[in-house]
Amino acid sequence: MPARPSASRRTVLRGAAVAPVAGLGLAACSAPGQGSAAAPTAPVDLGAESKVSKGAAKLYRDHNVVVSRDGSGTLKAYSTICTHAGCPINKLQGTTLICPCHGSQFDAVTGKVVQAPATEPLAELPVKTTNGRIIAGPGA
Repeated sequence: MPARPSASRRTVLRGAAVAPVAGLGLAACSAPGQGSAAAPTAPVDLGAESKVSKGAAKLYRDHNVVVSRDGSGTLKAYSTICTHAGCPINKLQGTTLICPCHGSQFDAVTGKVVQAPATEPLAELPVKTTNGRIIAGPGA
């Protein structure tokens, strides 16, 4: 069996110097303290249907959901986990969602990307109203 060459001291030192820098790059793409942020995996009660008026949207940060109502009154719900780097979106201006990590923007009525770096739309969630309350998430 041929002997494998061993790494030189210089190669080992270069690797040791680069590893922390690579780790910082990865950490920059995640939201501080939000490593386990996720969209609902079961139906969640978001509150009164009256909280979302026609042509508007409401962000439910605690559940990583946005609910919007178009001009005809139809409700739509989307996950607010950014499709670029998985950060939870925590800002809604009018009907535009803004990701705090890299500035991606999404239309809360359609889920579509309106500003990069994200290229994929937000994941749509089932939504319904029951007894005047908004229920969103799988199984809703």
